[in-house]
Amino acid sequence: MDRMSAIDAGFYFVEDENAPMHVGSVLVFEGPVPSYGDVVRRFVAKLGEVPRYRQRVRALPLHLGRPVWVDDEHFQILYHVRHTAVPSPGTDDQLRNLAGRLFAQGLDLAKPLWEVWLVEGLAAGRWAIISKVHHCVVDGIAGTDLMRVLLDRRADTVLPAPEPWSPAPAPSTLDLVVDGVRDAVRTPVERLAAIPALARRLRSGAELGDVGRAVLGSLPDTARRLAVGTPRSLNGRIGPHRRWLWADAGLPEVKKIRKVTGGTVNDVILAAVTRGFRDLLDSRDELVAGRVVRTMVPVSVRSPAERGRLTNRVGAVLVNLPVADPDPLRRLATLRAQMDDLKRSRQATGADVLTSLGDFAAPSLLALGSRTAFRFPQQLLQTVTTNVPGPRVPLYLLGRELVAIHPYVPIAGTVRTSIGIFSYRDRITFGVTADFDGVPDAQVLADGIGAGFDELTAATAR
Repeated sequence: MDRMSAIDAGFYFVEDENAPMHVGSVLVFEGPVPSYGDVVRRFVAKLGEVPRYRQRVRALPLHLGRPVWVDDEHFQILYHVRHTAVPSPGTDDQLRNLAGRLFAQGLDLAKPLWEVWLVEGLAAGRWAIISKVHHCVVDGIAGTDLMRVLLDRRADTVLPAPEPWSPAPAPSTLDLVVDGVRDAVRTPVERLAAIPALARRLRSGAELGDVGRAVLGSLPDTARRLAVGTPRSLNGRIGPHRRWLWADAGLPEVKKIRKVTGGTVNDVILAAVTRGFRDLLDSRDELVAGRVVRTMVPVSVRSPAERGRLTNRVGAVLVNLPVADPDPLRRLATLRAQMDDLKRSRQATGADVLTSLGDFAAPSLLALGSRTAFRFPQQLLQTVTTNVPGPRVPLYLLGRELVAIHPYVPIAGTVRTSIGIFSYRDRITFGVTADFDGVPDAQVLADGIGAGFDELTAATAR
């Protein structure tokens, strides 16, 4: 059976009425606006390349096994491809507000876990696609691969004719339970067999291997990071509504900053995000000496052979954003040193094996643990910052050029903000997701990110 991985299942289990766990994006195109029928036919023609788009999730009774993907016997494309408009000429604010409302609404878990909305009425004859896909289907890299399937590299691409499709028979509940119990026993054994060197080291006690050294070697640095004071107002209960905003920057300008300061483009991006949170805390009178905002930075562990595979292949590292430091270049240097430390300690290197250890957990414990972890009050983590590099070449849909893409990353538990970062051609865009009630001043954060790039550009031009 086509069974979810442990991490995919974790994203599925953690969803509740206040935390819909889909990722998304707003894609803006040059006109003219295509007809709704043409958009529907476009997706029908591509469904054969994305089997998940015609599959739904079957969870097992009492979570005796991880959920499985089965063909939807009642699949209807018109449910998933929808049509709406903003009053013409629609502004960016109107598009953002519409997207924020749609992103706040959960997907129907009884159907294939995706939907897209054709949006008409934008100024200058533009139009948009608002896309939602559950996080149990894709991570950031897989989402980029999916975008490459659904979009074209040429404006004059001819669509293939839709291939005939009929759903495979659904497995019985008994078959699901029997296979789930078998998988719960078999998977840990297979995982151990896949890492024999590590298993031998752990059994012998002679050494802990690369993963052990990565974890133990990073403990002092991690302990120091966790000991630093964090602001309390960034954590708290979240409700069902979302504020969703965006900021952007030019990729060539970011690369110029990196060339002067060293490090990576990601270091510069984190420095701009730091300025955003600095401004937010300053506006709340919470900016005190030594304060940091701790962010989780997902790290892809996807191998080249796994490109195009729709699943989650991510680990994560924790980074302290030095919001209390007033100097933008010092903030960037601090972040660069942290990221270099994480690479040297090989914390991210062990993420692949550490992530796969979720397959050792009983599915019922995995479901319980996923929900409990996100509901438990905590000050360990204030935000999530995920950066996904996108294509540098223009993409098209129905012959219309994609001119901008804005990412959406969900929030859950007591983490009230998240920031999705995506690059397309020569622009980097930031999608800021915030709890509507808990972060009424989210615009300060979004504006501060833009200001962060401006001050770094000015500081490196001297």
